[in-house]
Amino acid sequence: MTELRLATVGLGRGFMLTLPALQAHPRIRLSGAFDLRSEARQRFAAEFNATAFDSFEALIASPDIDAVYIATPHELHADQTVAALEAGKHVLVEKPMATSIADCLRMEAAAQAAGKALVVGPSHGFDAPVRRAADLVGSGEFGAVRMITALNFTDFMYRPRRPEELETARGGGVIYSQAAHQIDVIRRIAGSPVASIRAMTGNWDSDRPSDGAYAAFMTFRNDACATLTYSGYAHYDSDELVDWISELGYPKDPARYGEARRQLAHATPEDETAAKLSRTYGAQADAARPSPAPYHEHFGFILVSCERADLKLSPKGVAIYGDKERRFLEIAPPKLPRAEVILEFVNAASGDKRPIHDGRWGLETMACCEALLESERSDREIDPMSLIT
Repeated sequence: MTELRLATVGLGRGFMLTLPALQAHPRIRLSGAFDLRSEARQRFAAEFNATAFDSFEALIASPDIDAVYIATPHELHADQTVAALEAGKHVLVEKPMATSIADCLRMEAAAQAAGKALVVGPSHGFDAPVRRAADLVGSGEFGAVRMITALNFTDFMYRPRRPEELETARGGGVIYSQAAHQIDVIRRIAGSPVASIRAMTGNWDSDRPSDGAYAAFMTFRNDACATLTYSGYAHYDSDELVDWISELGYPKDPARYGEARRQLAHATPEDETAAKLSRTYGAQADAARPSPAPYHEHFGFILVSCERADLKLSPKGVAIYGDKERRFLEIAPPKLPRAEVILEFVNAASGDKRPIHDGRWGLETMACCEALLESERSDREIDPMSLIT
């Protein structure tokens, strides 16, 4: 396959963040799109000389489309992915893969039956510092990995949200949207199947009625363990621990503390919906797209403890604290965000290389997310793989 004719389903924030990498890859041709907003569809068609499809069904039925990027609300992922695979299309689906293990199983089975590539991402498991740390751990240079510490404190719950983004059962809150990132990072570095999870979740604001925080202890089959902490309640900002670099790799001004809460304080539901739409493709606000980030994307503070060194990840590289010396492995700034995701997808679709973040990977990450919730409900330790039936 010399060219992958790709159509996108959903022209929202996820598409906007991934668009530069899609445009830049020499083997991808943006060939079509479907979105509920006709103005976004028409702008896409004009900008990329592509087809604006009037329905999802028409898009996947088109013989002029080889692959589909699904960037719709979480609860739509499963049905749309299965339909696209059954129509003979390769699929890149945004995380979380779906909102239930049963749906993930359907998606994985559909990919196997169709013989088509299914890749789940982008997630921060693709980030260059994470991949470098995973390679260092896998090399055995510093002995076995023993413990991973991961924490992230953000304003996630106070960013503009659609109603379903505040309903856990529909994929809202931080478990599906944010734990999926953190679990992907830790799984990639640990390099071993997850054995157990013990967790507590927090739902502390009745005006934002979904799980907004969690703390968890995770063990692996290789005897490593990890602690995961996340809060989206807009108090402490853990970007302080990574030189005030934002999740997307841009310098951050600590003086803007509390901005998300202030903007939301007097907003009506209609105002919040409008603010959410302003960040999507086709909105007036995206007329001037930002320049590429000077640093790599990240997901908070990550410290990997091996037998003979600790590895601290940052948006600039990986710091190694060894037995006798400390050194820093700088990683050149990214030319484009999320290029690794698109490379993995193109290689998978063309049969050049088996993907890491395939349907099985996404399924097991979802099982870990479900284990977080089940551990909170049942007040006990959960084996995530036991939830896959």
